[in-house]
Amino acid sequence: MPAMPHRALRTLRLLGRKVRALLAEAPVATPLFLISAPLLLAAATAGAPWLFTAAASVSYVSDWRITSRSTRLQRVLQSARFGVTVRFLSRQFLTLVLVYRSAAPGELRLLPVAALAFALFYVLQMPHSLLLARIRQVRQLPLSTRNIDLSALHITDAPSPRALNLAFNKVMHADALAIAGVLTALLTASTVPGVAGCGAALLAVLVYDAVLARVLRADRRMPAAGAVVNHIDGWLKDYRPTVVLYFCGMRNSAYQVNMWLDTLAEAGDRPLVLLRERHILDDLAPTHLPVLCLPHADHVMNLDFSSVRTVLYSANVGPNIHMLRMPQATHVFVGHGDSDKLASVNPYAKVYDEVWTAGRAGRDRWAAAAVGVRDEAVVEVGRPQLAGIERESGPRHAGPLTVLYAPTWENWQPSPGATSLIASGERIVEQLLNAPADVRILYKPHPYTGARDPKATAAHERIVEMLRKANSAHRPAEGTGTGRAGTEADQQDAQPRVRKDADDAERSRDSRLTAERAATLRELRLEQDKLYWQSHGPTGHVVISADGPHLYSCFNQCDLLVSDISSVVTDFLASGKPYAIVDGAELGEQEFRRRCTAARGAFVLPPGAEGLDDVVLIAAGLATDGMRPARTELKHYLLGPDEPDSLTRFRTAVQAAQHRPTPAHVRVVEQAPVHADATPQSPVR
Repeated sequence: MPAMPHRALRTLRLLGRKVRALLAEAPVATPLFLISAPLLLAAATAGAPWLFTAAASVSYVSDWRITSRSTRLQRVLQSARFGVTVRFLSRQFLTLVLVYRSAAPGELRLLPVAALAFALFYVLQMPHSLLLARIRQVRQLPLSTRNIDLSALHITDAPSPRALNLAFNKVMHADALAIAGVLTALLTASTVPGVAGCGAALLAVLVYDAVLARVLRADRRMPAAGAVVNHIDGWLKDYRPTVVLYFCGMRNSAYQVNMWLDTLAEAGDRPLVLLRERHILDDLAPTHLPVLCLPHADHVMNLDFSSVRTVLYSANVGPNIHMLRMPQATHVFVGHGDSDKLASVNPYAKVYDEVWTAGRAGRDRWAAAAVGVRDEAVVEVGRPQLAGIERESGPRHAGPLTVLYAPTWENWQPSPGATSLIASGERIVEQLLNAPADVRILYKPHPYTGARDPKATAAHERIVEMLRKANSAHRPAEGTGTGRAGTEADQQDAQPRVRKDADDAERSRDSRLTAERAATLRELRLEQDKLYWQSHGPTGHVVISADGPHLYSCFNQCDLLVSDISSVVTDFLASGKPYAIVDGAELGEQEFRRRCTAARGAFVLPPGAEGLDDVVLIAAGLATDGMRPARTELKHYLLGPDEPDSLTRFRTAVQAAQHRPTPAHVRVVEQAPVHADATPQSPVR
């Protein structure tokens, strides 16, 4: 028995935390819902029309805010089996209870009228749902494209978003007309408003159904899925791509393919970017390369990719197998950065014909890992993407020392010290804020931060708050803008002519970018980054989000990097500037340098960040930089020699891969005659 009060108190505390979290995310909808729900029940059972009217008004406002966006409150209500349909049914049922409790004996005839209207209200939603599903089915192409001519398919413009967006919410909220009519009838002692309101609600659903039917009729010219696939197959036969950049990844992972687009444009013969998820298209960098997104595996395996001789993979993911089935191509893992993480020596890589790495360090890393990647399969191609990183030259600029803190994420597998953010992030930021030299902090977390461990999200939020308070207390109010307004109009002019209300089908039809416009957009992005830094001024601390300046732009702004073992450190070596790495696993400096190649040129920090003050003084030029020679040597070891340049080496590797001998059994298949009556075989699933 004594344990009961303790458990009850713990339950109340947990409930209180959840309510506070709901209030923080939905500060309007949450209190409105918590107020209106019990008031509706009380007003209905008490037979109080005026109170019910007020509560219903608040309830409708809260429901609109809840259903118009994905929030934690919506998810909580769904898990509690109190979703949108149940909420509307409950409100309608309570309306009937109110009529029964408050209507005079002669006015009870309003009760069956309202009940019948509510029943018909749901019956008429059946064609609404069917029409909506059919419209979306017709408008949904089996694939998406960019920079590929689809004019022969005669894709129609997308319907107005007013007809389709939040369609379920709109039709459900039409019952407000019926409830308003019933409440008016109760308050005026006349059944006429009730009947009129019920009729208006039913008419509203019928009108909506008619609108959707008209939209569906307008889309009757949309091509069938088979016609779209056949068109793309014909385009592939005409274009005959030779080099494919293949990518599959979750949201916020587009940077892994974006980093290769310009390089592929410079090095490929007839390049093609092949994606597997449509959401990657939303974050794809401007490119004039043809882009094909194939969500369905059977299309990847059945379309004509026979001309492809080289496939580049920037991530190790399961769907790679769908492309690896092509034996005539050389399959190459290029990755998305060199580092000493375990992911950089993933045993999966032995399925590729070749593994390309930046410098000698990558070759040695694969040899030491002994996971089955043959030494002759490793090709050193440098890092062509690093050309935009400014090299350190001469004394540091005047003003505060700019420190970039760029922790990596927590990794899919639990790994001690994978990220410094959780255990050390706040200490690092606190020490930088109180450093012996004037320091300006640029904080750029990894896009995946918090994907596995909520502690990382919590630490990130605390650091953001620390920097906000530091700016408020000690910095001028110059750093509040985003620096984007100056180039937005120019970027819109250079973008493909796609309507604002276009859907995926229309964007596939109209998203055509020339090489000249792509170059203009890249220049505007550089200008946008420049304006971003100007808007934040030379002294204010900056929290950089995923859609902020490119990482390499941050490199060019900073004088010192603090990070973890990741490709960020390897790329930063191109700048020649000092950097510090956190030994989160507490291996000790000597062992840490032995295990982690990138640490050989770094200032190594323990989890408590002791010694960071000394690193700040060195970066500020107030103490001798004893690691400079080690950084120079390590740069060539990790990134390869300066001559020939990386792009030249990459081009050479692409050409060599394209001329790799085709296996004998594939040549036999390619040369075999195809009979006109041959039946295509389905791929093995």
